[in-house]
Amino acid sequence: MAFWDKIDGVKAGVLTGDPAWNLLTHAKDNGFAFPAFNCTSTSVINSVLEAGMKMGRPVMIQFSEGGSAFIAGKGLPNDKGKLQASILGAVTGAHIVRMLAPAYGIPVYTHTDHCSKKLLPWFDGMLDANEIYFKAQKEPLFSSHMLDLSEEPDDENLAICEKYLKRMAPLKLFLEMEIGVTGGVEDGVDNSGVENEKLYSTPEDVYKVHETLSPISERFTIAAAFGNVHGVYTSGNVVLRPELLAAYQKYTTEKTGKEKPLYLVFHGGSGSTKEEIATAISNGVVKMNVDTDTQWAYWEGLLKFYKDKEGYLQGQIGNPEGADKPNKSYYDPRKWIREAEVSMMKRVQESMSDLKNENK
Repeated sequence: MAFWDKIDGVKAGVLTGDPAWNLLTHAKDNGFAFPAFNCTSTSVINSVLEAGMKMGRPVMIQFSEGGSAFIAGKGLPNDKGKLQASILGAVTGAHIVRMLAPAYGIPVYTHTDHCSKKLLPWFDGMLDANEIYFKAQKEPLFSSHMLDLSEEPDDENLAICEKYLKRMAPLKLFLEMEIGVTGGVEDGVDNSGVENEKLYSTPEDVYKVHETLSPISERFTIAAAFGNVHGVYTSGNVVLRPELLAAYQKYTTEKTGKEKPLYLVFHGGSGSTKEEIATAISNGVVKMNVDTDTQWAYWEGLLKFYKDKEGYLQGQIGNPEGADKPNKSYYDPRKWIREAEVSMMKRVQESMSDLKNENK
């Protein structure tokens, strides 16, 4: 019997609405969180699903705007202001996950990552797809979406989030928003030169989000900044302060009278220490983004395969066993892509364990 069998509505397959929120609440109440993995192909999707199946635990699959366009195909037009390939790729990815997830026997969240103001046509297109799917299936296509308007003034950030949550709430989609800025570079968005103070949200900033959005829906998470930086960085170059998350919770508790009311998100999780991750979880983090580390793991699987089989990968014919020996079984994409998947699966499982999303 899986632990989620005791959580109302939760079952294998893509989760939306009340079951999705119930599982997130269960994670917060029981001291674990979900790593969310950026996926750019069916191979990467399968790596995440298989890792979750092996561990018997739920997973989160997410798509960035650029990753979505890659899923659709880089040869398709993706015009500024339309982003039609990014819309198509995200919707396609969500349908693929819906088809595959039940076979892997685990609950799965489908989410989309950072959407800045210039990418709102992508967001609009995905909401259109959710509404069409909801009309036919009585649930949205995706579990959730993220708006990242942290580059805009806070008032504008909150106003746009408020507007979109009002559209999302009837579909029971939940919204992830960002207050403060995550440094570094992610999917073409460069925040490497941002002022240091913007890397740390204040308790007042975070409470303002809760105050604005909670009258619309309880289904929102906050990616509050506590020194987060995308990518892997040299030790000492980033001062991550996960203890600030406790201050955010305390202030909002004092204002609302509710114990630990915030559902928080940890961005820039790659390169973080296990102690930093544990502190974040204890302070109400329910989701942590992982991309850079799994990208490397996927590549490393291919790299190791090439180094191990280099003599068989220099031509279609001829290898260490003889000049007339064929090499098809080595350069067949299924062979080396599988090695990349196996390597990535190990890193996915490590992230799941780090966030205590494991069976004991």
